[in-house]
Amino acid sequence: MKFSTLVAIALTLGMSTGAHADWAQIQNDAKGQTVYFNAWGGGETINSYIDWAAKEAKTRYGIEVRHVKVTDAAEVVKRIQTEVSAGRSQDGSVDLMWVNGENFRNLKNGGLLFGPWAHTLPNWGLVDMTKPVRTDFSVPTDGYESPWGTAQLTFMADRAKTPTLPRSAADLLAFAKAHPGRVSYPQPPDFHGTTFVKQLLLELTPNKAVLQQAVTPAAFATATPALWAYLDQLHPHLWRNGKTFATSAAEMHRMLGDGELKLSLTFNPNEAANLIASKQLPASAYSFGFTGGTIGNVHFVAIPVNARAKAGAQVFANFLLSAEAQTRKADIAVWGDGTVLDMAKLPPTAQAQLRKTAPGALAEAVPTLAEPHASWVEALEAEWRKRYGAR
Repeated sequence: MKFSTLVAIALTLGMSTGAHADWAQIQNDAKGQTVYFNAWGGGETINSYIDWAAKEAKTRYGIEVRHVKVTDAAEVVKRIQTEVSAGRSQDGSVDLMWVNGENFRNLKNGGLLFGPWAHTLPNWGLVDMTKPVRTDFSVPTDGYESPWGTAQLTFMADRAKTPTLPRSAADLLAFAKAHPGRVSYPQPPDFHGTTFVKQLLLELTPNKAVLQQAVTPAAFATATPALWAYLDQLHPHLWRNGKTFATSAAEMHRMLGDGELKLSLTFNPNEAANLIASKQLPASAYSFGFTGGTIGNVHFVAIPVNARAKAGAQVFANFLLSAEAQTRKADIAVWGDGTVLDMAKLPPTAQAQLRKTAPGALAEAVPTLAEPHASWVEALEAEWRKRYGAR
């Protein structure tokens, strides 16, 4: 058998020719461990995928993976902080967690992460290094978290009812005025709502470079006035006059399907295709982005410093990075989450799978805008609540 064929088989099975020297020992230590994987539990397709991955980990590596379904990763961060503060340094309740952005920053700054470990995974060699995998909301990852998937803010509409789309913040304001009560967004600190606010800030601020640095009172004061002026104009034209906001992106999807809203939003460019397939949206639904680009990032998994099953967590994270697991995750019929792997490093069958598309998914090329520094999130959410939250 040719060497190239052997490499392709190894990649498909989730292995790499550059395995870490101690990997065999880590795999051996992982056998019999239970990995408590704390991850968002609000998506049926995501939950099903994690269930599949857990079963594979049990069969292949002898690891028991239990999905602890959470609604807010910040609550997991608080739990880890509390455990470590109480002296629970070896037997924490979290072994692996789905994390990014400000939550990663808080864990890293607090010395609450095990590592570095991600760069030693055998499948790290498959990662696309042109994606923002070395930083997370402008915070260096330094091997303390392993990339899992990609995401980008994407808007959805029904072509049968909304053939002409807003392609910028200015367009969206005009669109809301033309369709009063038919536009909304989730209330921050809901993740999608905060992302929408950051999207507007990136487009409206006079100095985008300052957003890549840690926030300061002076920077915040100069970067955000245009955002607040915009929202002051937008809110009176929103659903329920901007006095009440959609509770989540999922609620917006339902309202779009019912015709109550003209637009919805997601951080998964393939979600509309999933919603069409599950008959939650009509076949005429489609996805779009702003001409100047929309905010995007990579999401990761990390291991807390006090995790019980550190070996098992690493083995499971490595499997999540395998060509097999990544192509399955990217399948729109399964989840539709974008891959973090370099297509050129994958066998042709995996490449073909990753290039598949489905009706409703984002079909146009939308530039990806870098996330602001993680410290901007809390500052933006606090000011948003002060201005618009208590009504």
